[in-house]
Amino acid sequence: MNGQLSTAQTDSTDLLRAADLLMTALRDRTPCDPVRPLVEPHGVGGAYAIQRRLEANAMSSGQAVIGRKIGLTALAVQKQLGVSQPDFGFLTDSMEYGDGEEVPLSRLMQPRVEAEIGFVLERDLARDDLSLGVVMNAIAYAIPAIEIVDSRVRDWQISIFDTVADNASAGLFVLGGTARRLDSLDLRLCGMSLEHRGEPLSVGCGAACLGNPLNAVLWLARTMYRLGRPLKEGQVILSGALGPMVPVKGGAAYTARISGLGSVTAAFSKD
Repeated sequence: MNGQLSTAQTDSTDLLRAADLLMTALRDRTPCDPVRPLVEPHGVGGAYAIQRRLEANAMSSGQAVIGRKIGLTALAVQKQLGVSQPDFGFLTDSMEYGDGEEVPLSRLMQPRVEAEIGFVLERDLARDDLSLGVVMNAIAYAIPAIEIVDSRVRDWQISIFDTVADNASAGLFVLGGTARRLDSLDLRLCGMSLEHRGEPLSVGCGAACLGNPLNAVLWLARTMYRLGRPLKEGQVILSGALGPMVPVKGGAAYTARISGLGSVTAAFSKD
């Protein structure tokens, strides 16, 4: 998936209009129509141009980019959207909530939750010979995470062009309190259960994320290095869903239990 941007793409009237629609939807908490008609003629690179504009807007408002999220790590979802590799988005400090901390629904529009394995880097990944071993040595620890995905596009009517432009449908995220070094984990076999009041709503395992969540991180590291924006020490990486997404209900709390990593809970306000 090509994230390189041309000057023509960056300055395109269509892409500027699509970016404005998404930023207005985010500001007003009112979903917009799909932006695909404006973006598709410019390809996926055009969609990433919009995402970069959203990232710049977030930074100009005082938010700090603290990491990246990886999306489309399930082969079934890739097939559904007609792509052959994942996508990525940015994470800011304002998106993060603590384990069990109440998340206000007023910040969201069409939220869904999914359980993931998060990683925190202790070294930069700014080199051209990136391998799985290099990536593993750069990771400080793994941590249980819940990504609260959200779409600024009405009724989740998304194509690859919509979701990439819309920051890979990133909303908010919650990190758990249990950190583990990689040498104590078999991430491919980590089982996951996402529960509400003890009832499993989504189940999966590490292998559901590109065969191993570390494969997703390697893909991201190589992609970001190629784009001249390498992953940095201290950044948080959300590696992709371990099972299906679950729609959020007001007042509910959702707990993800990941074998070897413990649990993390996303709790939502009633309205």
